[in-house]
Amino acid sequence: MPDTILYDSAFRLFGDHVTPKVLAAAEAGTWPTELWEAVSEAGYLDVLADGSVAMVEAATILRAAGHHAAPIPLAETMLARWLGAACGLQPPAGPLTIAPVEPDDRILLVGDTLTGRAGFVPWGRDAAATLLIAEGRVYVAPKGEAGFELDRNLAGESRDHLQGVAHECASAPLPNSIDPEQVLRLGALMRAAQMAGAAEAALELSVRYANDRVQFGRPIGKFQAIQQQLALLAEEVAASMVVVESAAIAVAEDRASAAIAVPAAKIRTGEAAGKICDIAHQVHGAIGFTEEHSLHYLTRRLWSWRDEFGNEAHWALALGRRMAGLGADALWPTITTP
Repeated sequence: MPDTILYDSAFRLFGDHVTPKVLAAAEAGTWPTELWEAVSEAGYLDVLADGSVAMVEAATILRAAGHHAAPIPLAETMLARWLGAACGLQPPAGPLTIAPVEPDDRILLVGDTLTGRAGFVPWGRDAAATLLIAEGRVYVAPKGEAGFELDRNLAGESRDHLQGVAHECASAPLPNSIDPEQVLRLGALMRAAQMAGAAEAALELSVRYANDRVQFGRPIGKFQAIQQQLALLAEEVAASMVVVESAAIAVAEDRASAAIAVPAAKIRTGEAAGKICDIAHQVHGAIGFTEEHSLHYLTRRLWSWRDEFGNEAHWALALGRRMAGLGADALWPTITTP
């Protein structure tokens, strides 16, 4: 990301507060209070409060958070506060989340209850409030008013299933300038930024291990086969970083290309995630899967995050339909115009 000062600051903050002990405790159900307070005091939660013009900064912070596998709903809170501000709503202080977050999910007003198919709500049980998009309105459901069936993703992060919400909670119309698809796109970009950070960390761990692990009298990183695998891993990481940066800039500058750059970012980071996890674990051998090693905190998130806010198949289909709708003559101008 362009803002190296912001990235370095965020990197140090997460590095100081996200330890193996904190990660293990979070997976066991303990909320990382000190980490959350540090992130809140740093002002990261409101980085999008004035609109998506700060998406480069948000992506920079999320990349640092992903690098350290920060076990908090940072992307969700950023997104929820942006949506609340756009609708003139004031959600409670603390962690927030948003629903629906999957392309085929819908929340409907049935009688006096908000219900419907919501595959999961990220961090539902931990959020001070959930912002729900339903039938052209945004509802703010404080903690305790939304019913959840508790669940987790592969990384041990809360992914709870919405059961129902009383519709008397505060609400406001969704602005004409925002539609549910746009919210999904922004969420996809923010997940992609987290994935780019986790991928970068997986590369660093793999290079370090290859230089430290000695086999047949020399570090395994000296063997050509390992060097080739690390080079492929570095290529996937670099591609992820570039595509996320490009998409964040397009969103921040409100470019027409954002509608293409964001799906491309989620597709590319998702594809890279599979390859990165494969190579990183091959380089580490069995040690990378053990509880004592930190690699699995990254790879389990990469495997999980690639499917959230729309997977590669969803965004590839959406991107293909968009390009087909523009017509053959528009293909080259569309992909080359900033």
